[in-house]
Amino acid sequence: MAMHAPMTANENDLLTGYVEQQLLAVRGAAYGLTDEQLWATPTASTLSVGAIVKHVARCTQGWLDRIEAAPNEPPRGSDEEAAEEYGADFRRADGDTGESLRGELTAALDRAHQLLPGVDLGTGIPVPSDAPWWPSDLDAWDVRWAILHIIEEVAHHAGHADIIRESIDGATMYELLAADQNWPESHWLKHWKPRSSANGL
Repeated sequence: MAMHAPMTANENDLLTGYVEQQLLAVRGAAYGLTDEQLWATPTASTLSVGAIVKHVARCTQGWLDRIEAAPNEPPRGSDEEAAEEYGADFRRADGDTGESLRGELTAALDRAHQLLPGVDLGTGIPVPSDAPWWPSDLDAWDVRWAILHIIEEVAHHAGHADIIRESIDGATMYELLAADQNWPESHWLKHWKPRSSANGL
């Protein structure tokens, strides 16, 4: 898709476009990194691009589960299992590669593209109670709120990923998106290509 979400009078399509735009921004930040670079932490943060991609993919899928199950709750395990799964989002596991993580994010992107255009935005989604940050005075959000929350959450992490990626090899968002999505090149915008440097990145 283009850099900007498509303009449309259809609210479902508009919200879907923004979800896709932000997911593509996170996926673009991982474009061209080696498996080791994905887990580098070159800034003051302990976050890596790999951890962000993994968390965003799984967090998005979790919200899509809630949207798809509405007005019921999606199947879930125990609170202890949920806590372990949340922490695992940010850790490198055996088998985590650039290809597998980008594949997880692409799967979330594809699912959003298929699911969100057809959902009823007014359907209620039960508010969970398994973490202290959920509101205690609210029984349900609507699907519209949940989609906007996905956009908020992913955009928040897309900014993190931009800063970390630029700290790794100097790559910036536009050239990464151009390469990841194969935009036509121009005299002022080229696809990202690996650069040689003193530290070998």
